[in-house]
Amino acid sequence: MKRNPVIPYILVMVFGIVLVFILSFKGLGDMKEMAKDNGKGSETTEVAATKPEDIYKQTCVACHGDQYQGVVGPTLKGVGSKYSKAEIVNIITKGKGNMPSGLVPQEQAEAMAEWVSKIK
Repeated sequence: MKRNPVIPYILVMVFGIVLVFILSFKGLGDMKEMAKDNGKGSETTEVAATKPEDIYKQTCVACHGDQYQGVVGPTLKGVGSKYSKAEIVNIITKGKGNMPSGLVPQEQAEAMAEWVSKIK
């Protein structure tokens, strides 16, 4: 008697499909659990960043670059000579162009503007 060589491939395929469905349902359960935890994690992040440098590393570096050179957003070099400190606070809190508002907590906007205005 000859055995059918396709049967092992079919068994592996069926096993793989069943495994994909099982892991998908497991992921759905984890997604709901992670959604509950999301609110708690964001509070910790805001509290952790108190220095302007730390806030910059967490929220600004992706658009303004690690050397303040500007990537998607404009360069921050010489921004203190271009805008007054009050204008920088306004931009930080309310956003400008593609920059969204609320990236820096209101109570830290003044210190952030002071720090940004000194970037050379």
